[in-house]
Amino acid sequence: MIDPVSLTQQLIRCPSVTPEEGGALDLLQGVLEGLGFTCHRLRFTDAGTPDVDNLYARLGDGAPNLCFAGHTDVVPPGPVEQWNSDPFSGEIRDGEVHGRGAADMKGAIACWIAAVARRLAKGPIDGSISLLITGDEEGPAVNGTVKMLHWLTERDETLDACITGEPTNPETLGEMIKIGRRGSLNAMLTVEGTQGHVAYPHLADNAAHRLVAMMDALIAEPLDEGSEHFQPSVLQVTGIESGMEATNIIPGSARAAFNLRFNDLHTSDTLTATLRQKLDKAAAGAPYALDIKVSGESFYTPPGPLSDLMGDAVEKVLGTRPELSTTGGTSDSRFIKDHCPVLDFGLVGQTMHKIDERVAVADIENLTAIYEAAIDNFFA
Repeated sequence: MIDPVSLTQQLIRCPSVTPEEGGALDLLQGVLEGLGFTCHRLRFTDAGTPDVDNLYARLGDGAPNLCFAGHTDVVPPGPVEQWNSDPFSGEIRDGEVHGRGAADMKGAIACWIAAVARRLAKGPIDGSISLLITGDEEGPAVNGTVKMLHWLTERDETLDACITGEPTNPETLGEMIKIGRRGSLNAMLTVEGTQGHVAYPHLADNAAHRLVAMMDALIAEPLDEGSEHFQPSVLQVTGIESGMEATNIIPGSARAAFNLRFNDLHTSDTLTATLRQKLDKAAAGAPYALDIKVSGESFYTPPGPLSDLMGDAVEKVLGTRPELSTTGGTSDSRFIKDHCPVLDFGLVGQTMHKIDERVAVADIENLTAIYEAAIDNFFA
């Protein structure tokens, strides 16, 4: 048997800040091979992005193939002196495991592996269990899950269902299963003008004024009122700059960065067209540049066998039925949804990416039991 709390601690002690592997995948490979899994280390490269190490592990070669997707990479700990303990110590204090990645999402990986070990102790499975673990979820997401899925396709390997272990619960374990996610679009709007003296505006063309007017055109009215399964799309300005340090200079260039989380009423293409239409009108013929990068499209997995499977497992262990939701940020399920039904379910996310990230020991034990029940039912 594998102790999920101990394995969570061991994973936290691996300083796997994106794109560093930090020993986390080495640790998982050793544990999984001990359970009989065949492991493949997949290192991908791409110009302009860091090389990333990933892991695909599979037990069995038959169908159906139940996959667990996750990531061992974590965000930087921030000011270490503000933590109550070393962010990579995995210390247990007041009934909680502390450390970067405890909630997002090394704890869930440990729970899944411990649950698999418990299931295997009961006897062989009729099918396959696999793990798709990337080191590039918190980074650019170029050399991780997308390329792993392509590698699987080239090998004619099929995923029949997937559970992604992202922290989905707002406050209490068992509250929420994510059956969809909004799309994410990042944009940089750049406006050019003519630099000049603030006392002589007729000799200049204030790029900041143009920028403000164009951004107002984007945020003055909501993009939509939401859809049947999603909350309204939201545009948030994340940065504005003109590069001017003196107070008496009219800027000749200005730019604004913004992020758009969009629902299933839009695709990135239709949304880009809408943005350009609004900006063209506000610019009134003046030149501008709009650079857009799409992190993922919105997706939705209708309630069905997979969400029922997880909902039944939560109810069996905790006695409550989780809400099916599409709120929150993105996850690598946005890539997996093109290959099989997928949902997200993991630990409580209140402290993810924060100073003193932590997760309750009791939640680790309960999530392990939930995953075990889900695996039992899937192969029943």
